[in-house]
Amino acid sequence: MQLNVIKIGGNVIDDAEKLAGFLGRFSQLPGKNILVHGGGKIATQMAKELGIESKMVEGRRITDAPMRDVVTMVYGGLVNKRIVARLQSLGCNAIGLTGADGASVLSHKRPVKAIDYGFVGDVEKVNAPFIALLLENGLTPVFAPLTMDVQGDILNTNADTQASEIARALSGTGAVNLVYCFEKKGVLKDANDNTTLIPRLIPETYEKYKSGGIIYDGMIPKLDNAFAAVQAGVRKVIICEANDIAEAVEGAAGTTIEL
Repeated sequence: MQLNVIKIGGNVIDDAEKLAGFLGRFSQLPGKNILVHGGGKIATQMAKELGIESKMVEGRRITDAPMRDVVTMVYGGLVNKRIVARLQSLGCNAIGLTGADGASVLSHKRPVKAIDYGFVGDVEKVNAPFIALLLENGLTPVFAPLTMDVQGDILNTNADTQASEIARALSGTGAVNLVYCFEKKGVLKDANDNTTLIPRLIPETYEKYKSGGIIYDGMIPKLDNAFAAVQAGVRKVIICEANDIAEAVEGAAGTTIEL
């Protein structure tokens, strides 16, 4: 089985026109595909309307009990079902899921260290046979960034990590590509210049660009996830602009991460 696990990021989720364009391209991809989506800024807006304070530390959301209710409603409900409905209208037989559905992604609550992130999950196990069964029956799973623990608690979960763990778990079933889509052309030497694309990254060049300050901040955990996925058996990881998804899957766009 050849499979693409594709993660779409927050900036595209926030823009209805960009999201519609991306979903149109996604629906046309050949083969079997899984979509993992982030939540964008919609949860922050909804929390404000409900009088719930949004707390962020170093760009990461603190998920206390009231905010967990918000992200469950927004990510697992509003955002996920909007995406599924649009894909169905495009002829893609999508099914919306969280990690709680079919116990597809189990996590544990992140331990408290310097920061208490609240109800945030670190992935422990992916139910690969369940997800493979959906794919074999012609369904396209669309995962919200929510998982569950063994006590049955819903946990807010980083979508990049969730996509990586799903790709890794399914790599034993065939050739799996992991694709991270966002607003840039890929990994850039100059974050403000799309013409400075780095078309291919291997561990040696990655370390060189990190030590030289070319790759920094939020791109580092994304790339660490990417290299970990390749080391665990994922065929290749691609980081690309959402508009380039079809070309990226074919290896003709974005940055390819290889060993």
